Amino acid sequence: MATLFVPTPLRRLTGGASKVEVQGDNIGALLQALDQQYPGVNERLLDGDGNVKRFINIFVNDDEIGSLQGLNTPVSDSDKVSIVPAMAGGAIV
Repeated sequence: MATLFVPTPLRRLTGGASKVEVQGDNIGALLQALDQQYPGVNERLLDGDGNVKRFINIFVNDDEIGSLQGLNTPVSDSDKVSIVPAMAGGAIV
């Protein structure tokens, strides 16, 4: 099973877990399995068309899936998958 690192805003859906083990042969399958284990996760990650929301980045090891095969990006049991929501804000000093 691949290790999926959960960002702080989604941890309330995973019972506080910062990482979970999920089975799937690609990112799309992995996200479906994650949503089956923790209902409501995909609602926060995917848009109405089933694509990753534009302010969410998903990495397989060190590579962002947008530069790979998107949701079809293959994953293996040894991969580390990170969900990283975009950050905004700040102040001009």
